[in-house]
Amino acid sequence: MSDLTTYEIEDGVATIAMDDGKANALSPAMLDELGAQLDRAEADEAIVVLTGRERTFSGGFDLRCPPERWPSMVGGGARLAERLLSFPHPVVAACNGNAVAMGGFVLLSCDVRVGVAGGFRIGLNEVAIGLTMPWFAIAVARHRLTRPWYDRCTVTGVLLDPSQAREAGFLDRLVEDPAELRAAALEEARALAVLDRRAHAATKLRVREEALAGVREGIERIGGAQNDW
Repeated sequence: MSDLTTYEIEDGVATIAMDDGKANALSPAMLDELGAQLDRAEADEAIVVLTGRERTFSGGFDLRCPPERWPSMVGGGARLAERLLSFPHPVVAACNGNAVAMGGFVLLSCDVRVGVAGGFRIGLNEVAIGLTMPWFAIAVARHRLTRPWYDRCTVTGVLLDPSQAREAGFLDRLVEDPAELRAAALEEARALAVLDRRAHAATKLRVREEALAGVREGIERIGGAQNDW
């Protein structure tokens, strides 16, 4: 484990924080670390709070990744979405600010999403930067975004402010001050702690059956050239 992520557990809540010192790009290394940290949280039977760094949740996939590594990186992102959608314990996203592209799909894959009001941008801008949206990502967006935002966000690549993002379905709650974010996320985690974990996990799989099937089908398509998944 490098210093791209940290893991802290207290009172049954595991906080997994991404911090690469920049935009929290979801590089292969970052994706591997997040998978390992989720393994750790699952072993601890912990509720997860997933967060980023100052003003940034995640800027999405690492665009500097060599083309030959894109299929494995996109596959790693798809498997992260699948893992979050089906995680046996509740997952709260504490969105520090900007969440773009795969960063947006991570938000959409969490159970409860808390964000910060202000001059931030949240959305799925793949088409704006010349990328066809992966099939797994379309399944996640269809499941969580409200209509007509689903069509607009995927087809136009529009980036939303936090208030619009809550309306669209990226966020459930906003705090006004970034200093309030952690406390708000922990409040949501404590509220989820009363759930029966077995019922929570089983119901999650039923409610998200169609979305998970779409994500898994999308994973099977990955392996071709860039933009062909």
